[in-house]
Amino acid sequence: MDKKIGKYLFSKTIYITVAFTFVVVVVGAFVRLTNAGLGCPDWPGCYGQLTPAHAAQDIARAVAEQGGTHGPVSAQKAWHEMVHRYLAGTLGLLILGIAITAWVKRKQQSPCLPTVLLALVIFQAALGMWTVTLLLKPVIVTLHLMGGMATLALMTWLAARHLSFKPPADIALQPWAALGLALLVAQITLGGWVSTNYAALACIDLPQCHGQWLPKMDFQHGFQIFRELGQTAAGDKLSYDALTAIHWTHRVGAVVVTLYLAWLAWRAAKVAGLRGMAVAVGVLLAAQVTLGVSNILTGLNLAVAVAHNAGAALLLAAMVVLNFVLFRGSKTQD
Repeated sequence: MDKKIGKYLFSKTIYITVAFTFVVVVVGAFVRLTNAGLGCPDWPGCYGQLTPAHAAQDIARAVAEQGGTHGPVSAQKAWHEMVHRYLAGTLGLLILGIAITAWVKRKQQSPCLPTVLLALVIFQAALGMWTVTLLLKPVIVTLHLMGGMATLALMTWLAARHLSFKPPADIALQPWAALGLALLVAQITLGGWVSTNYAALACIDLPQCHGQWLPKMDFQHGFQIFRELGQTAAGDKLSYDALTAIHWTHRVGAVVVTLYLAWLAWRAAKVAGLRGMAVAVGVLLAAQVTLGVSNILTGLNLAVAVAHNAGAALLLAAMVVLNFVLFRGSKTQD
């Protein structure tokens, strides 16, 4: 195969995989928000079968035992869970192909990042298994969420290598952009902790929480990492004050990240070579804030909640590209 054609196909595969990673992240959020994480209580199949259709009798028996479809198991939830697994498996194969190709063409570019991505997606598969077998333990589910976001971020960085960017006129924002990315990652992690603990509606008023700026909160139990879902580390029921602490912390983080990224986008918009990305960050940030507020006003409407997760993924990708351009600009100036 001609080298130019091979390079073209390789880059196109990377772009497709970035888009596919985004789809997997969004579908994963949908599965979590529809409480379908235990739709199939085993892994990687569903009651030992390839599809929920093949496991129809087992699903019907489980539905009867739980007293109806309102519980964690139903045919619909089983399909939600398995479709996500099929998509995640396809993503794993795509990344495996990218890693193999990168090693074959290692004289042209380093295969390190594709190899890291392959290791990450294998770890993601393990987290997906533990999510089910450990019954949605919050720390595992949050790590699974962040693993998906990390895969998207690294795939975006890999894709950026194959795109042409105009070098920025000024790279002084490089450390500030890196800090912005770190803050965003921390905020997404907090959002994951809110979601996995079902604390999204712990505060249903805005801008205050329970009519107070500082409501009664239990940070000690809310942020205990190693515990079961809905319980403290001692096995007691997790209090509403603990859920409030989780939600309130995410709100405060949202204010901090919004102000910082808004300032960063404003500064970047003044730099030639960064204006397009600055606009993208600003627009996505505004959309994300709107969706976050809408989550409260709509009582966690499913479409809005899924869009909020998708917005976080897109904002993360935009910040990765901004950091890549500044990083590449610093290398060019060196």
